[in-house]
Amino acid sequence: MNVEKLKKMAGAVRTGGKGSMRRKKKAVHKTTTTDDKRLQSTLKRVGVNTIPGIEEVNIFKDDVVIQFLNPKVQASIGANTWVVSGTPQTKSMLLPLTCL
Repeated sequence: MNVEKLKKMAGAVRTGGKGSMRRKKKAVHKTTTTDDKRLQSTLKRVGVNTIPGIEEVNIFKDDVVIQFLNPKVQASIGANTWVVSGTPQTKSMLLPLTCL
C-alpha cells in the first residue's frame, strides 16, 4: 500500500489532534433474542409440537442429574427430536432419587 493511502486511513479514525488516542472500535454484541428467534424458526421447520402437562424432566449424564422443573417440552417424533427448555439444576447422582 502507499504511504499516502495509509496516512489517509489513519487520519479517518483519529478523533482529536496530533498525538491524541485513536477511537476504539465498538464491539457489537449479539442479543440472545435473535438466537432464540433463529432457534424457534428452525424448530418450526422441523415440525415440533409443544407437549403440555410435563412437570419435571431429569436427564442422567455420567454421575450428574440435570433437572428441569416445569419445562417447556417440544417434540417431533418423526424426526426423533426432543427440545427441553427451562432453567436447569445440576445435582449429584449420589443423592437418593426421591430427593430429585
